[in-house]
Amino acid sequence: MTPLQQLRAAVEDASAALRGDGAAAGGTAPTVERPRREGFGDYSTNAAMLLAPRVGKPPREIAEQLGAALQERLGGALERYEVAGPGFLNLFLADDWYAGALQHVLGAGTRFGAGGATAPERVLVEFVSANPTGPVVAASGRHAAYGDALARILEFHGHEVAREYYLNDAGSQIRKLGESVKARARGEDVPEGGYEGDYVVELAREIPGAADGDPAELARVAVGLMYGRIKATLERYGVTYDRFFNESSLYEGDPSPVKQAEAELEKLGHTYRHDDALWLRTTTFGDDKDRVLERSNGEPTYFASDVAYLESKRERGFDRQLNVFGADHHGYVGRLKAAFEALGGDPEKLEILIMRLVHFVEGGEREKMSKRRGVFTTLDELLDELGVDATRYFMLQRSHDTALDLDLDLARKQSNENPVYYVQYAHARIASMLARAGADVVGGALASVAGGAGARSQALDPAERVLLKKLLAFPDEVAEAAEKRAPHRLTAYALELAQDFTAFYRDCRVLGAEGEGVEAYRIALSVTAQRTIAQALGLLGVSAPDSM
Repeated sequence: MTPLQQLRAAVEDASAALRGDGAAAGGTAPTVERPRREGFGDYSTNAAMLLAPRVGKPPREIAEQLGAALQERLGGALERYEVAGPGFLNLFLADDWYAGALQHVLGAGTRFGAGGATAPERVLVEFVSANPTGPVVAASGRHAAYGDALARILEFHGHEVAREYYLNDAGSQIRKLGESVKARARGEDVPEGGYEGDYVVELAREIPGAADGDPAELARVAVGLMYGRIKATLERYGVTYDRFFNESSLYEGDPSPVKQAEAELEKLGHTYRHDDALWLRTTTFGDDKDRVLERSNGEPTYFASDVAYLESKRERGFDRQLNVFGADHHGYVGRLKAAFEALGGDPEKLEILIMRLVHFVEGGEREKMSKRRGVFTTLDELLDELGVDATRYFMLQRSHDTALDLDLDLARKQSNENPVYYVQYAHARIASMLARAGADVVGGALASVAGGAGARSQALDPAERVLLKKLLAFPDEVAEAAEKRAPHRLTAYALELAQDFTAFYRDCRVLGAEGEGVEAYRIALSVTAQRTIAQALGLLGVSAPDSM
């Protein structure tokens, strides 16, 4: 248990003792959180207000009793307590508690904050999955950063995670690509609805005999070339996959996975024929209308391949499927969950995360992009401009379900105004300080603090307490980011941790600090801050440099 978990357990234990029945306090666990205002304790709990209806006493009276019970349980770790407002209990923790907390963080090493999942699952995260009809556009960088960071966080939290890219290499958009390549090879305009970007001209030059080639074969070769480019771009961005799943494979074999899925749904009684088309009765499972699986001419719909893909992932034994979709896919949520349930799956185990749009702002104006018209910025161009770290950090700063304006001017700055620069500089500053101290001094300090030797001769500075409390919040932040699918929480946390370290470094001399045990304590605190900054950045896919 982390120090905060131990503190929460003590509060819950004391609450149960006051109730006397061992039941949950109104079905809600008491909170133990940092107060927003200074002077209201290190942590505050609402336990007394939850107990009041059950115990039949005023909350403030219960808070007094709860404080006494905690004092008995925590002993010297609790310096004092105060009752505030309608019945909050504010806890002021002793320096000894902080010393033990620092020992815990040091002992956990690089695994501090890891493995908190109460029910680990096998999770498939499918993300980006842009059509291989053009380069990865800059806007897809948000999908890529989000999906990759979420996978990293889920793994760190204790889940088994697989990353997958669904390569849409079948359908009309692929035929259009082949036709566009042939047209460009012949020096002609692309057909209506085709692809006009310069990359199509490049493809036409790379493919031998494109001017006289069969559009279907040209499409196959062009998709292969685009796949290689997409993969290279994403790897440059720090994003790798366990599998690229080809949509075309769903139509291969006799029977194909698409036909197998249709047969399974028919056997389960969920399909019917109408106007010679095959329909899936998705309204049975909450969809707003039934969906066509097979057109009247016998051709499968895109929805049919979506259903077959859902079944493929189910058959591979994943406990949960996370699908990261674009802002234009809101209408897919109901139908896919319905299809998943019709196949026998639990719709709660299929999560469809809709990404809102990202807008690139420069000089106060937004860019407008279109892949078909060839008017877009590629992710490679954005990486050339901003670098991987700034691009990923800025892409992850807002919740995925909130539109994002990425300020290119700010992202370019090499100053403290740029949040990723600020965080990385804090890490580099600690690395520089530790290098000046030397390995022997740092190693001795860590051994002394980890072993509990060398008690301090001075009380903790307020900045030390603030920094330690921020460090102790890391496991909770990881858990929240994992459970709420919210990597953006770690961008905010990393920035706040860097700010708290900067304030500590400003207010507290580290190397050469006066007082017995003070230098060792502050070196250990700096090392844990450095490790935690690096871990938070690493979960975001951002580097933690030792020099800037």
